[in-house]
Amino acid sequence: MGAWTSYRLRLQRKRWHLRARRKSRELSVVKDRTSQIKPNDIFVFSTFRNEDIRLPYFFKYYRDLGVDHFFMVDNDSDDGGGEYAASQPDVSVWKASGSYRKSRFGVDWLNHLQRKYADGHWSLVVDPDEFFIYPFCDTRPIRALTDWLDASDIRSFGAMLLDMYPKGRLDAVPYNRGQNPMEIASWFDSGNYTISKNNLFYNLWIQGGPRARMFFKEEPWRAPALNKTPLVKWSKEYAYVSSTHMILPRGLNLIYDEWGGEKASGILLHAKFLDTFGAKAQEELARGQHYAGSQEYKAYSEGIAQHPDLWCKWSEKYINWRQLEILGLMSKGNWA
Repeated sequence: MGAWTSYRLRLQRKRWHLRARRKSRELSVVKDRTSQIKPNDIFVFSTFRNEDIRLPYFFKYYRDLGVDHFFMVDNDSDDGGGEYAASQPDVSVWKASGSYRKSRFGVDWLNHLQRKYADGHWSLVVDPDEFFIYPFCDTRPIRALTDWLDASDIRSFGAMLLDMYPKGRLDAVPYNRGQNPMEIASWFDSGNYTISKNNLFYNLWIQGGPRARMFFKEEPWRAPALNKTPLVKWSKEYAYVSSTHMILPRGLNLIYDEWGGEKASGILLHAKFLDTFGAKAQEELARGQHYAGSQEYKAYSEGIAQHPDLWCKWSEKYINWRQLEILGLMSKGNWA
C-alpha cells in the first residue's frame, strides 16, 4: 500500500473521530463512576438493549477475569437492565436514545467513550452474550495476559467469535437470569470456517459455523463475520471501523503471523442461541436497526422456524481453551 492509501485511511480515521463526537450528543449519563478509575485499570465497553436476563452473569464473568470497570451504553432498554447496570458499583452507564443503526450499530457511541476514557488502558469491547477466552484463562487473570502483551510490545489481541448452541431445540431448556449460558449452549462447530484477507485494512475475514451452515447455507458469503479484535491497548487516536471486525490504524488488525508461525489469540464464546433467541430475533427484526435492514435477523427468524435445532453429528462439546487450541481455533503462541 502506498502513501496515498495511508493518507486516505488517516483521513477516514479523523472522520470517524468527528462522527463519534457528533453522535456523543445522543448519550446522556445515567451513572458516572469514572472518578473511581485508576491508571492501570482494565475496561470492558459494551452496548446493550433489553439484556437484563444476561447482565448478572456477564458482570460476574468479567469481574472474575479481573476487569476493573465497565462502560455500558443502554440503547433504550425497557426490561430493567439499564437500572440494574446502574446499580452495580463498578459500572458507568450512559443512555443512548438515538438510532442504533445510524450510530453504526453502536460503534460511534463506544468510539467516543473509549476516546474520552480509555486512553492508555487495555480495553475489551464485547456484547453481553460474548465471553472472552484466552490461553491459560482458567489459571491466569486477564492482567497476566495484558502484562505479557505490554512486555511483548503488542497493542492488540484477536479472538474469533465461536457460536455456541444446545443439543436439541433452542427452546427446550429455559435460561435463568444469572446462569452460565454455557451450561445450556455447550456445543460448537469445530470446522466449517473460511478465511480471507482484507488487503486494505489487513484484517482477516472469517465466516462459517452454525449460522453459515443453517441460516446462510445457500449464500454462505452473506454469513456474519466472526473475526474480531476486541482487546486493544487503547489510544485516543484509534477508532473501530466496523464493530470490532476492523480498527484503525490498520496495523492493529495484524493479529496473525503471515510467515508460518502462530500469534497468540483467543475466542469469544457467543451464547446467542438460547431459548430467548426466538423472541429477540422477532424484536430486532421489527426494529430494523441492524445491518442491511436486519436481513440477518430475517434469516434467523425463518431458519429457526424451520430448524429449531442447530446441533449436527459434527458438533463438538466445549471443554476448555486447550481443546480450542488443539482444534486450531485459538493459539497460545509463544506465551508460556
